[in-house]
Amino acid sequence: MGTGTGLFLLTASAARPDTNFFGVEIVRKYQLYAATRYAIRKLPNVKTACADAKVLLRDFVPAGSVAAVHVYFPDPWWKKRHKKRRVFTPEFAADAARVLRPGGRLHLATDVEEYFGVMTGIVRAMPAFRELAAETSTAPVEEAGYQTNFERKARLKGTPVWRADYERTAAAVTVAADPLDS
Repeated sequence: MGTGTGLFLLTASAARPDTNFFGVEIVRKYQLYAATRYAIRKLPNVKTACADAKVLLRDFVPAGSVAAVHVYFPDPWWKKRHKKRRVFTPEFAADAARVLRPGGRLHLATDVEEYFGVMTGIVRAMPAFRELAAETSTAPVEEAGYQTNFERKARLKGTPVWRADYERTAAAVTVAADPLDS
């Protein structure tokens, strides 16, 4: 969700031509920039949409139709009155669980420790997910594999990056309590 300039999808789709990728970006100029990058390289396995990822996932993606959902470096919306704009909410996590097939993966990454705690707290409270890994890394860019533009910038500055991976279980989808309501 949130393709930004499209670096992650560009690298991932080129490395895995047999896998379809779909990126959602709310800012039109970034969505167009990313889409142009894919078109120039003639990557038929990556598509983008300019949309609100929360709405798109909730209203347009069929249940059990997705192998993986990647949420990398979402805007933390620092001010308390803006936190309702965060993409990663209990409802979003429930929609991610709904669209993921059993065994599908949810991948999270951020350079904001507090937001990482919120995201992992939401997912850990859901029986629909099983945690596979959680880590903090300060590995140099060249050792980090392919990543987003935000991750490259964070690693170049030496900022820690928090990551977690989850697997979709067969459990029913429930909505966890919102930590912002506590």
